[in-house]
Amino acid sequence: MKVLTANRLTDGEAVWFSAAGSWAETIDGADVVADKDGEARLEAIGKAAFDNNEVVDVNVIDVDVVAGVIKPQRLREVIRAAGPTNRLDLGKQARPAAGAA
Repeated sequence: MKVLTANRLTDGEAVWFSAAGSWAETIDGADVVADKDGEARLEAIGKAAFDNNEVVDVNVIDVDVVAGVIKPQRLREVIRAAGPTNRLDLGKQARPAAGAA
């Protein structure tokens, strides 16, 4: 399974393309695809957003969905989804609505 991630150009925030059709600041509602057609659709969305100067560092990444929770497979993406590993009081994990990323 895969999701589309990037960094928002205006502030550098890590974002994920959501099932609602917009960029979300958390991975929770990311649009998860499980086939090549879905992956191609996400790549096209990412390219269009990059071309429109909305986001940079656009990537389709591998994830697992465990008990309804989206979990990135690579450590880099786990950190981007949560925040710095040395200060749990900073980043997305410090936000009031944050769950276990």
